[in-house]
Amino acid sequence: MQKMRKSGWDRAFNAVNALIMVLVLVVTLYPFWYVLVGSVSSIGHLVKNGFVLWPDGLHWDAYEQVFRNNLIPTAYRNTIIVTLGGTALSMVLSIMGAYALSLKKLPGRKGITMFFVFTMLFSGGLVPTYLVVSELGLIDSLWALILPGCVSTYNMVLLRNFFQSIPEDLYEAASIDGETMLGYMVKILLPLSGAAIATVTLFYAVGYWNDYFKSLIYIRDNQLWPMQTVLRQVLQTSQFNTMMYDDAAQTLAAETLKDAMIVISVLPILCVYPFVQRYFVKGVMVGSLKG
Repeated sequence: MQKMRKSGWDRAFNAVNALIMVLVLVVTLYPFWYVLVGSVSSIGHLVKNGFVLWPDGLHWDAYEQVFRNNLIPTAYRNTIIVTLGGTALSMVLSIMGAYALSLKKLPGRKGITMFFVFTMLFSGGLVPTYLVVSELGLIDSLWALILPGCVSTYNMVLLRNFFQSIPEDLYEAASIDGETMLGYMVKILLPLSGAAIATVTLFYAVGYWNDYFKSLIYIRDNQLWPMQTVLRQVLQTSQFNTMMYDDAAQTLAAETLKDAMIVISVLPILCVYPFVQRYFVKGVMVGSLKG
């Protein structure tokens, strides 16, 4: 089979497209690289050279000083608890809701679906939500970071569409074998939906990990702050004490500490993404195209 010969326009298009992709890659990775270099560079190197693209070695002083702050280990613990617990709860509720909405024999299925979709466009607002959380006694509790908005309608609809793409013949065959609806979901439906489940799990995990707004509203005790809230406080107020340098060096030292904080808060979720990435495109495309 002969390969199709590309015209000059095709080659020019591919070259321009590759150039654009390279530029997008550079623009995307540059902030991460800049922060990483700043976090491991020595103060003297930064004072002497200012903006640098490569560190003068690996200096972990900024990380050591960051972890001297007692809030950091506590914030990491809070973030891990909220992310793991919130993601697990959100996935259980989303899967159960999506499975129910995917059943054609569910009475009033279209109306129930529209009811959920309505919440994507309109919400009660911040003040009513705060009053509900307060009346439930969740203020100054990690539950306040998990329960409000723990189910995303978009993610649930994504799972529902994926479930609907699975042939109904499997359900009929399982029913003939005496399998219950719950057993069909656990033994057949979920194993076949690995791509969609991995994608939605990543959505929820990133959302919980990066969320700082809820803690600003519902949490008053800084011992319950998640990592992103501590990072916000550091970026705004530079709470960490720097060593005694001149004015320029003090600013650079504070910036180095901020860079280290950013790396510490972003690195765990970046390490998770490569393991889920291969499911990402498939899960989103199938879940969004099947109606």
